[in-house]
Amino acid sequence: MIVRGGWPRNLNVDLDKIQIIPKSYIESILNKDIDDGKKRDKNKMNMLLKSLARNESTIASIETLINDIEEYNSNEEILQSRITVNDYLDVLNRLHLIENQEAYSNNYRSRSRVGKSVKRHFTDPSIACAVLNLTSEKLIKDLKTFGLMFESLVERDLRIYAEYLGGKLYHFRDNISGLEVDSIIEFADGEYCAIEVKLGFNEVEAAKKLY
Repeated sequence: MIVRGGWPRNLNVDLDKIQIIPKSYIESILNKDIDDGKKRDKNKMNMLLKSLARNESTIASIETLINDIEEYNSNEEILQSRITVNDYLDVLNRLHLIENQEAYSNNYRSRSRVGKSVKRHFTDPSIACAVLNLTSEKLIKDLKTFGLMFESLVERDLRIYAEYLGGKLYHFRDNISGLEVDSIIEFADGEYCAIEVKLGFNEVEAAKKLY
């Protein structure tokens, strides 16, 4: 289901054909949709997609993305790279290709709610798998990547259900204590719940101790 994704036409397609739709979608984005009145570098956008896929379900900074796709020798080049990456991320946001899971704080005026440490996701985990050419067999052989893509799958559905109920999906991270929570769902009345996503049942007890 991670590689197949939530595409309705993909739900009953044979296993050897499940990447056709997400890969075709990516090609369409790169060949047509990124140039919305402004010419953009297809190769650089493709490298950004690979960086986002590599950092799926993580708190990847703009600097991390820049280092993945650019080489620079001066502060001026760093600034230009930051402007370019921010522009490309804005395009992907407007195309609804990526989702930012913002940071949670029960202090509503906290700067952590401004969005400085977002957790980045593709809208559907199948897109990240298609970008990295990941198959079901490859994921089973790489449990670390499997776990990140599984988290993306779970948080995709949590976002859908939360928004239907008038809530919003966040994540939590305390840089001082090191405490992290994968998902926080907050509702309009301030009620919230914390959710830790684990691929293996052997991790459940460790997850409980976080709370």
